[in-house]
Amino acid sequence: QVQLVESGGGSVQAGGSLRLSCAAPDLTFYRYYMSWYRQAPGKEREFVSVIERDGTVTYGDSVKGRFTISRDNAKATVNLLMNSVKPEDTAMYYCRADCCGGVNRFWGQGTQVTVSS
Repeated sequence: QVQLVESGGGSVQAGGSLRLSCAAPDLTFYRYYMSWYRQAPGKEREFVSVIERDGTVTYGDSVKGRFTISRDNAKATVNLLMNSVKPEDTAMYYCRADCCGGVNRFWGQGTQVTVSS
């Protein structure tokens, strides 16, 4: 059973920072591209960011310039540094791992982020 374990969520005031982490010790981590998604109540799940196997990164428009994704293959961990957070960043944040042309895909259980104004 592959597990992705997110951590680092919590409550923060607008303008502050938060760092999320996702550990994937069961994976051959370097083979996977790792993504973050989020879902607010009553809304569809939204793409936040992805980091590919070669380190190439992409961000959703709503977080570009504020969030930074990084990975540590030795620790099988992907991180999301959230700066200048806004109330609209409030959501459950999920980590996802993809490999092998979509054959392997795994989700974490999510970590809640709440931003107060």
